[in-house]
Amino acid sequence: MEQEFEDMDSEGRWQNLYLEIRNQSHECPYKVAKYPENRNRNRYRDVSPFDHSRVKLENTENDYINASLVVMEEAQRSYILTQGPLRNTCGHFWQMIWEQKTKAVIMLSRVIEKGSEKCAQYWPTRDERKMSFRDTRFLVVLESEDVKFYYTARVLKLQNMNTGESRDIYHYHYTTWPDFGVPESPAYFLNFLFKVRASGSLGTEHGPALVHCSAGIGRSGTFALVDTCLVLMELRKDPSSVDVKKVLLEMRKYRMGLIQTPDQLRFSYLAVIEGSRFIMGDVSVQKRWQELSREDQEPASHSPPPPPLQPAKRPSDKLNGIRGPYLGEGVEPELDRIPSTDVSCRQQDADVSPGNVRKRKKEEKSMKVQPNKLRSEPERKRKRYARSWHISVRRLL
Repeated sequence: MEQEFEDMDSEGRWQNLYLEIRNQSHECPYKVAKYPENRNRNRYRDVSPFDHSRVKLENTENDYINASLVVMEEAQRSYILTQGPLRNTCGHFWQMIWEQKTKAVIMLSRVIEKGSEKCAQYWPTRDERKMSFRDTRFLVVLESEDVKFYYTARVLKLQNMNTGESRDIYHYHYTTWPDFGVPESPAYFLNFLFKVRASGSLGTEHGPALVHCSAGIGRSGTFALVDTCLVLMELRKDPSSVDVKKVLLEMRKYRMGLIQTPDQLRFSYLAVIEGSRFIMGDVSVQKRWQELSREDQEPASHSPPPPPLQPAKRPSDKLNGIRGPYLGEGVEPELDRIPSTDVSCRQQDADVSPGNVRKRKKEEKSMKVQPNKLRSEPERKRKRYARSWHISVRRLL
């Protein structure tokens, strides 16, 4: 795999490989996602769960949620890949977590990115401590919060208000992974991944882990792909037997568009190569990842989130435990991808072409929320970290 990576890099073939994967992806119907009553439950028009693998809510008139169950049988891994909850679907989100017996939520986006809301604030802050979702009868309480340099680990108590039963849910939040981008370095990502693994929440004794970003396909796909490949390496005791492209194509049978850019594909290969060193017995690399990631350094200085929106008060504003206006039935949520009516994964992937990415960014400008207060870590720092890491990896290779 290392030689394959070197060849792909030297020949600049990542774009070609990405296009091959996109063109070979399975075409599956997603009719339920397009029902009129589900329109305001989708964050993006062009990202829908396939009918055969969508997660269904139980004991409710409308069982739809934009979430897909990805089952990797040989690796004995199951993931729920889903969009960042909308303000009107936070209750459904927690209902799904309860019903699927999920132990960990892995969040790979920020609530606000580049001035646009990419995910609703579905968990309580330190100031609030608790949030109630009366539409689905769940209460979420913040038990603990450990803020690191580039991620935050929380323990949330999820209580079923109908039965009184409660469960602890781990919430792992990667706070510096840019949309359509890649982490600062494989060390950052692998240190985070192995923290999640160490909790035991990805094991078969629990329900499927829930992974989300904004659309639930790019960053989420990267996380699931790398984790699955490393599990297969461990089971087979042979890194060379794992075909990353083949694994990704298998995962794309369950959710469309996983891995959104050639850069995310390249990063996945790089992370699998570095992770394989630990899998094959070099335990010293885990300590090196922790040191390189500087997780115990003072957290990156993110500006505080924007103040809550101040709509005209209505009873529904409080029923869902949300900060802003409730998007009622028939009200379309903010959309920043383009409409799509075809039901093939192949056509869906095409919507992430450079032209449409530019269109998306242009549309995001019209949805800016206090742009001067929402600066993320400077791009030059991320590039400097990535550059130094790639140099060290090349030396290792």
